[in-house]
Formats: sequence, C-alpha cells, structure tokens
Amino acid sequence: MADLPRSPATVLAEDALLGLLLPFWQVVIGLFVLFALVASVRMLARRGPSRMTTALLVTAAAIAGLAVIGVLLQQP
Repeated sequence: MADLPRSPATVLAEDALLGLLLPFWQVVIGLFVLFALVASVRMLARRGPSRMTTALLVTAAAIAGLAVIGVLLQQP
C-alpha cells in the first residue's frame, strides 16, 4: 500500500496528542528520579555522618561544575 500524503490536520492532531502525553511522562520520570533520590539518601544516612558529608560535598561540587559549564557554554 502506498503512503498517503499526510494532511496538516493529521500532523496537528498528532502533535496535540503528544502534547497531552508529554506532561504525563515528565511526571512518571520525575517520580522515578524522586524514588532513586530518596533511596540513595536513606542508604547514605544509614552509613553515617562522615559518608553523608562526603556525598554532600561531591554533590555540591558537581552542581557548581555544571553551573560553570552552563555559563561558559551559554551563547552571548
């Protein structure tokens, strides 16, 4: 069967459907990230304060590094 040309209305309908589904998938991905974050924090808290301090310092360094890279790569 030959491919029929798609009308603009069909393309708009597909875009609208994806637009409705996109926030749902963002919520699902966000829930998985939140679950992983809670599980890792719980594991770190069980290991003791020294590991927690190290983890916080590494996380802070990673955030600062990503912020610097973002500023340096930003278009003028």
